[in-house]
Amino acid sequence: MPGFCPRCFWLDLHYDLPFGGPFPGIFSSLDSFSKKVVHAHFDRYQGAPSWLEPLGEFTSYIPPPNARTFYVDDPESGIRLTGAPDGILARADGRKAIIDYKTGRHTAGQDQLRPMYDVQLNGYALIADRVGLGPVTQLALVYTEPVTEGDADFLLEARTPQGFRMGFHAKVVPVPLDPAMIAPLLRKARRIYDEVAPPGGAKGCKDCQNFDALLQASPQWK
Repeated sequence: MPGFCPRCFWLDLHYDLPFGGPFPGIFSSLDSFSKKVVHAHFDRYQGAPSWLEPLGEFTSYIPPPNARTFYVDDPESGIRLTGAPDGILARADGRKAIIDYKTGRHTAGQDQLRPMYDVQLNGYALIADRVGLGPVTQLALVYTEPVTEGDADFLLEARTPQGFRMGFHAKVVPVPLDPAMIAPLLRKARRIYDEVAPPGGAKGCKDCQNFDALLQASPQWK
């Protein structure tokens, strides 16, 4: 990321900092629902739903592996690279596409996070190829955007006896395939982790400022 801070990264790896907060469970629920919709469509119609057509034709899906089994060990850095892809789709010739669902609208703010998402998906591609789930030839983000605008009739049709339904539009955003980007990042992460003291922070880093303020307020942390 452009604003990457080596100091914050080192502190986060070595200590349990009191920053951030719990990830809202609703996003995990929506991601899970997206997977179930796609898998149900494959099971019934032997193909992907129409909103995945920008990626081409697929004949089946691979149930997403979990992080406990989907990993590779990098011998040079000593780091275990692991994760849990949202979707692995297969073509008739065996080539695979890996997709990741992002609940929300595709905006300029989301595009600022693209370097992180690119690494995430290429990490999945690297693991998949190494554990025999490849060859991976395509990567994409799938933004599931909530449909919240409409007239009174549209809104009233969303009612149910128990509450209401919300529709979603899917937007497919291709991600360049470049698994070779992963190894240098693992080496960099290792170098930072192995520093005996925190490296210098990024200029203007807000988290560094928060941490320094916390140290001033709580000297026993030093």
